[in-house]
Amino acid sequence: MSDVNKTIQKWHASFRKGTDFDSWGQLVEAIDEYQILARQLQKEVQSTNSSDFTEEQKKTLGKIASCLEMRSGSLQCTQSKEDFKLEELKKLETIIQNILTYNKVFPFDVQPVPLRRILAPGEEEHLELEEEEDAAAGAGSTEAFPPRAPGTLLPRLPSEHGMRLLTLKIEKIGLKDAGQCIDPYMTVSLKDLNGLDVYPVQDTPVASRKEDTYIHFSVDVEIQRHVEKIPKGAAIFFEFKHYKPKKGFTSTKCFAFMEMDEIKPGPIVIELYKKPTDFKRKKLQLLTKKQLYLHLHQTLHKDS
Repeated sequence: MSDVNKTIQKWHASFRKGTDFDSWGQLVEAIDEYQILARQLQKEVQSTNSSDFTEEQKKTLGKIASCLEMRSGSLQCTQSKEDFKLEELKKLETIIQNILTYNKVFPFDVQPVPLRRILAPGEEEHLELEEEEDAAAGAGSTEAFPPRAPGTLLPRLPSEHGMRLLTLKIEKIGLKDAGQCIDPYMTVSLKDLNGLDVYPVQDTPVASRKEDTYIHFSVDVEIQRHVEKIPKGAAIFFEFKHYKPKKGFTSTKCFAFMEMDEIKPGPIVIELYKKPTDFKRKKLQLLTKKQLYLHLHQTLHKDS
């Protein structure tokens, strides 16, 4: 079996796994599968090195990713006006299986997920340096850009006897150039000691407002592990991201993290570090000497 057929087979298995979870009412697991598959499809769509798929096939993959995100959004918000039903999603199964020969009109009127570039390590910094040089030379103009899709926050896990769940409210972040950030949002992840994901990352919706040197989020993030089950030495990471319309990519501006011994109810203020995000916490460099931080509030839920 060729590599491309193996890839398609993996996508199909992931799709089936997600729709099975969905039909069984295991919504957290379904959302996880849908989001992981959507990211994999987006990476393929945005790959410039791959010749496995034609441009038309990549458009179809992008539309499937959009449908997965829409279904995931419907599961997260039961009052969503744009409800995308499981029966509709299941119509895409044969398209994934037969993507190499599929030549019909896509069954839903959706657009591929907006192309926000997925950058290799170091590429982002290089592009930003170019952008700063362009700005210094007064070159180019700000392009219109598509609004970012709603966040990918997951619902709280079911409670388990004698175990605690953590809700983190991201209140605000302090930045000297807060007013200049376009489409700011936060990516939240739980990483083990080796910097590997303990569960799929979550993106917040775009920040609610900007005020002086603060960007306000006021959004709850449900950590997707019971506190007692979090691996030893793990940390919760917060990557602050914003869109650069001129270069057409989303950039990480800075990051912060919270270690497990800092979990306790109430407010917490944590320091900001310069990118690139160091998930292993080996080479940390403070973003600024100014009194600017990430402000959070922790709530612990215990099932007695």
